[in-house]
Amino acid sequence: MLETDRIRAISLDLDDTLWPIWPTIERAEKVLHEWLVANAPMAAALFSSPAALRDIREHVATQRPELRSDLSAIRRESIRLALYRAGENPLLAEPAFEVFFAERQRVTLFADALPALEQLSGRYPLVSLSNGNADLERVGIARYFRAAVSAREFGVGKPDPRIFHAAAGAVDVTPDQVLHVGDDATLDVLGAINAGMQAAWVNREDHLWPHEQQPQLAVATLTELCELLA
Repeated sequence: MLETDRIRAISLDLDDTLWPIWPTIERAEKVLHEWLVANAPMAAALFSSPAALRDIREHVATQRPELRSDLSAIRRESIRLALYRAGENPLLAEPAFEVFFAERQRVTLFADALPALEQLSGRYPLVSLSNGNADLERVGIARYFRAAVSAREFGVGKPDPRIFHAAAGAVDVTPDQVLHVGDDATLDVLGAINAGMQAAWVNREDHLWPHEQQPQLAVATLTELCELLA
């Protein structure tokens, strides 16, 4: 059961908690491909094959394990490798990645996200906690957050307890005073519980809970979360 009197801050996952991520990524990849067609057509041909693209990313992940928590770096180096394999200028990786990254920030928030951010930020300090590479300023929601912690900058991602502890420290509370809110049963919920936090599972698709250990709270929407915390 959720102990609301313990909550002094809330950490929030971003992708698939505040917005659906895959439509965003698919659109960004389409924009990237169009840019490559115009500027590096041989690399664009490589990127048009899902198998070739998967091979490139797997190669980068294997050869550069230090990048595993940095999705931006993996994406950038995958583009660079595709350019190199296609015999085109690897220096185009930077502008190509920027095309992708700019489009990746054009998210479509779930209908309940902004009202929830308004309400929750008025009551608790909020900190974003993400394994992804969303930029709160470019997305347009930075004003609701006291801090942002990402695997990209911190060096390790969820479910590692250290990144949850970093989120608590970013808003000057202890982990047991934080409610972490996220959609991923393993990365968000179990990660937060194992780090000493309470956890709220945002289950928008009515999935079955996959673990023996239970979250303190499960909700279908952020509106429901706000009502329970009111």
